[in-house]
Amino acid sequence: MRRSVTLAWAAILALACAAAAPAAERRIVGAGATFPYPLYSKMFDVYYRQEGVKVNYQAIGSGGGIRQVQSRTVDFGATDAFIGDEEMAAFTGAVLHVPTCLGAVVVTYNLPGGPTLNLAPDVVADIFLGKLTRWDDERIVEANPGVGLPDMGIVVVRRSDGSGTTFIFSDYLSKVSPEWKETVGAGKVVNWPCGLGAKGNPGVAGLVKQLPGSIGYVELVYAVSNGMPVANIRNRSGRFIAPTVESVSQAADTELPDDMRVSITDTGAEGGYPISGFTWVIFYKEQDYAGRTLEQARDLIDLVWWMTHEGQKLAEPLHYARLGEVALRKAETLVRSAVYGGEPMLAGEARPASAAEAGR
Repeated sequence: MRRSVTLAWAAILALACAAAAPAAERRIVGAGATFPYPLYSKMFDVYYRQEGVKVNYQAIGSGGGIRQVQSRTVDFGATDAFIGDEEMAAFTGAVLHVPTCLGAVVVTYNLPGGPTLNLAPDVVADIFLGKLTRWDDERIVEANPGVGLPDMGIVVVRRSDGSGTTFIFSDYLSKVSPEWKETVGAGKVVNWPCGLGAKGNPGVAGLVKQLPGSIGYVELVYAVSNGMPVANIRNRSGRFIAPTVESVSQAADTELPDDMRVSITDTGAEGGYPISGFTWVIFYKEQDYAGRTLEQARDLIDLVWWMTHEGQKLAEPLHYARLGEVALRKAETLVRSAVYGGEPMLAGEARPASAAEAGR
């Protein structure tokens, strides 16, 4: 009898311990662009507190994010440069590009007094080509009447790593400068004619802030958070446009393809800021690979849907533009196209259930 009671208590204790044991933490791993990192950092913190899913995101640059998706070492990558057709051929499956927001690549500089400058496209190109080397050059002075430009040399600061920010910037310069297009071109990595290299948006912003007379390009929030001036850039309509949430949103007022692999630099929109771009999360359309479970796949799809919907409210306070109606609908279609074992994960659903709604 005593043995039976002992065994019964042992069984009860085992069940109690099992019930008390913490559930395994649900985790999503991503890597890539520094361009949206301030926004993603905020999004993932809010998402963890709301849904209990931890997102481990490493801001290693768009090139690194693309490579890690290709090698299947992350659940998703992040990039500001969409994967081209030739590059896509190296992947083992179709890769979806889901836009999460829009941002501005700004030209920032370190000058006495921190004036707001007007810069024409040819001037920006010639500075980064190493052809325009003085701040008191007449081409800069002419566009900035009343601004006391110093007799000082220009020091160019640019990215040293594979970068979607570089892709957006060099893509813009390729559109406005025939010489840039012919000699340098557009890409995540380019053969820079001049300048000092720094890693990531934080590295470029930090180096520009340290070096008097320097000029560089970063995502807007990195300049704002460091208290650095940014230039108004003349757009195709002939207007000098400041980089703002509104002017970035206007830059996307153009036809968008269904796969959302699109460049919006040098926009034709009258009030659009010309060095604007989408940023994307990228992942395999077929989620059943490398031992991934259906739950892991669903966690990723839930996250991406949340980023493009509820998470959008976090964009504007951090100086990013939220997705417009057309971009959002195309993003929804892309997320819905993801499959596990060939079966759609969101078929017939208005949206994926949150963790709370699913009773997780």
